[in-house]
Amino acid sequence: MPHIKLNNQLPGITGLLEYRLDTALPIRELTEILLRQENSLTRGERELIASLVSSKNECFYCTNAHVTVTNQLLGEEETTHCVIHNDIDSAKISDKMKALLKIALQVQKSGKEVTKVAIKNAKDCGANDNEIHDTVLIASLFCLYNKYVDGMATIAPKEQEYYNQLGHKIVDFGYNRRPQNLPKIKH
Repeated sequence: MPHIKLNNQLPGITGLLEYRLDTALPIRELTEILLRQENSLTRGERELIASLVSSKNECFYCTNAHVTVTNQLLGEEETTHCVIHNDIDSAKISDKMKALLKIALQVQKSGKEVTKVAIKNAKDCGANDNEIHDTVLIASLFCLYNKYVDGMATIAPKEQEYYNQLGHKIVDFGYNRRPQNLPKIKH
């Protein structure tokens, strides 16, 4: 049960965004830019960063939502599973992505945890400045989302089918407001 009356029954961040449409607009726009606009990192790679950070922050709603989106974008589940369970180095992803995920983990702990060594390693593995910037910003943004969702005690459906539907909506339509297309939660 959310800590405040949201005037809606929408789960997770969706209920919070519907509660304050004025603050939702910039949040949605930033998410859309970071996770969906053209970028040298694929949408799946950027969602993988969101999934990893959300899982380490133990945010049930965000983890389930973004793991589902990541898996749908990648077309498989093994990569996400491997990365989330602290086995980044054995994941079947590029060395560049492994280095960026390690930076994301540092950000998740604290921005001050990001080291020059980690940045150099990412660059040595082929990451450019924009990819490093976006990794840090995505990781930071998901720390905010995770704390927002859990700090307000939002509803988090337990059924995977909810996240499957939500994942398809995000993959197909993105993060912009589409209330008529939001999956319904079972009561």
